[in-house]
Parts: sequence; structure tokens; C-alpha cells
Amino acid sequence: MGIPRGIRNNNPLNIRIGNKWKGLKTPNTDGAFDQFISVQWGYRAAFIILRNYINKHKCNTVRKIISRFAPSSENNTAAYIKTVCKKTGYQPDQELRPTYADLAKLVYAMAWVESMAAPSTNTLRLAWNLI
Repeated sequence: MGIPRGIRNNNPLNIRIGNKWKGLKTPNTDGAFDQFISVQWGYRAAFIILRNYINKHKCNTVRKIISRFAPSSENNTAAYIKTVCKKTGYQPDQELRPTYADLAKLVYAMAWVESMAAPSTNTLRLAWNLI
């Protein structure tokens, strides 16, 4: 088994092309998913997306966030939610805040589902500090 796409792209949450993120690699050779110059920039984008889900779209639970991020038309959303809840200790409908404390656990769990990635606390903190 090869290196997961999200790891190769420094994009552990497999964020699709569409935004002009800081830290993007150019040229992009993937064609579907963003590629970042380092994993910290990929995690930074993930934090911003999830913070926006909570603040702008009122998606403030694991169920609402995952249902928007990984819709059932493309994913096994129920399994995704179950895995994220198991890894974070959050309940599916527990309200989350757009804070590092809440989002770091969520990003860690989502990176695990998307790319089998296990980011260090230092990597996540550095990404958060880039915001």
C-alpha cells in the first residue's frame, strides 16, 4: 500500500481545489485536491474550514460538520462520524466551539479518517498559529 494521497499532498483532510489558500504548492499536479508546501499549511486550511463551518454555517457538531465536509453522496458519512466521535470522545450532537481545544481533536480525528495521519500536537499548534 502506498502513501495516502492526503499525505503526499500535505493535505491530510483531502481538501478539494477551490480556494486560494496560503501555502499552496504550484503548480498543482493532483488536479482534484489542494497540494500544500508543508503539512502545517494543510492543517491551517483544515482549521479555517472547520472554524468557518461553526461560525458562518452553524455546523457546530460532529454530525453537522462531517455531513457537510464528507457528504453521503461521496462517503460513508455515518461511519466517518462514528470514527471521529470515538477518537475525540465527542458525542455526535455535542456542540463544539471554534477554539483550538475543540478543533484540534476534531482535525486530528478527521486526518486519521481521511489519510491515516496522526499529527503531533506541535504540528497542530503551529498550523493554528499560522491563522
